[in-house]
Amino acid sequence: MSTTILFTIISLCAIGSIAAIILYFAAQKFKVFEDPRIDQVEEILPAANCGGCGYPGCRGFADAMVKADDLSPFFCPVGGNETMAQAAEILGKAVEAKDPLVAVIRCSGSPTHRERVNTYDGASSCTITSGLYSGETGCQYGCHGLGDCVDVCDFDAIYMDEETGLPVVIDDKCTACGACVKACPNVIIELRKKNKKDRKIFVSCVNHDKGGVAKKACKVACIGCSKCVKVCPHDAITMDNFLAYIDPNKCKLCRKCVIECPTGAILEINFPPKKVKTETQEIPKVKAPKAETPANPVGEKDSKENDNNKNQEG
Repeated sequence: MSTTILFTIISLCAIGSIAAIILYFAAQKFKVFEDPRIDQVEEILPAANCGGCGYPGCRGFADAMVKADDLSPFFCPVGGNETMAQAAEILGKAVEAKDPLVAVIRCSGSPTHRERVNTYDGASSCTITSGLYSGETGCQYGCHGLGDCVDVCDFDAIYMDEETGLPVVIDDKCTACGACVKACPNVIIELRKKNKKDRKIFVSCVNHDKGGVAKKACKVACIGCSKCVKVCPHDAITMDNFLAYIDPNKCKLCRKCVIECPTGAILEINFPPKKVKTETQEIPKVKAPKAETPANPVGEKDSKENDNNKNQEG
């Protein structure tokens, strides 16, 4: 009995050793060389694994950058220009700085502006609601207000406003990863260029209905009047299917379109209030009247009296 057990143990050890040797040579034969720079680049990345770069995680992004000859298509929205500059230094390649982006909510349809026509009773998900029907209001394009964008944000950069029922972006926390953009079924969230002092001008509406229908559904909807297009001196505004759009790369923040919009669909964010010019009435200048010379000046009267006295003495 003991001999059988001993033989079994020896046989298993021999088979295991032979299998290990075979696996070792197979691994050496088919091993894939991995560039050590991938680990170096991955180490400087923020490890958010948010997918904002377009790759499945920071490891995949680092691998793609190492293999690429040109870094211009690559950008880490969380790390920003500083992280990209460090990666370029490791890889010995050039990279251009890009304008930072921030998410904006292109819908102002609060209960004050957009009347509810029914009540939804179902799963608390914008995606599910959008698939079932057009929503609780007359605008089928606006925000459903169920917070899918909040759920997918890993940086706590967005929250739902209880009063308006709309999402609000915290610009200082937003990394422009794009997760909220992908999560919104009505595509009301957009990544736009972050200007100096975080000033933004954009059309806060995505309604493509004609003016009358859009205005009936929401008081602050874009009605496609094209007034903003006509006053823009930089050709930054285009009209597509009854909806105006402001190109953030062409817009110079002159605010002429904001004043012209009849419904208030164009928002200006983080601007100082405009100074109201008061018309000053010019007071007409009244010329002072010339002083009239007396008919008989004092000096002349005295001289005549002196002459009379001299004549009497003579």
